[in-house]
Amino acid sequence: MAAKDEKAPSYTEAAERLEEILGKIEEGEVDIDELSGLVEEAAGLVQLCRGKIQAAEAKVKTITEQLERDAPDQDDAS
Repeated sequence: MAAKDEKAPSYTEAAERLEEILGKIEEGEVDIDELSGLVEEAAGLVQLCRGKIQAAEAKVKTITEQLERDAPDQDDAS
């Protein structure tokens, strides 16, 4: 398990690690003893990526809604 002070990987880092894990598995480079650990790591990375996507979607939605509230009414522009 990662130390609490260890920084979580960025979305890009997590996605790259996922691709690396999948590549190893697809090419048969993984020993059966290592497989479960890699699958567990991959599952954690998928959850991390989903969380980052959901957070980004929420932030974009909040910003968009704020911009729409702050924008002058289109009817007033005429």
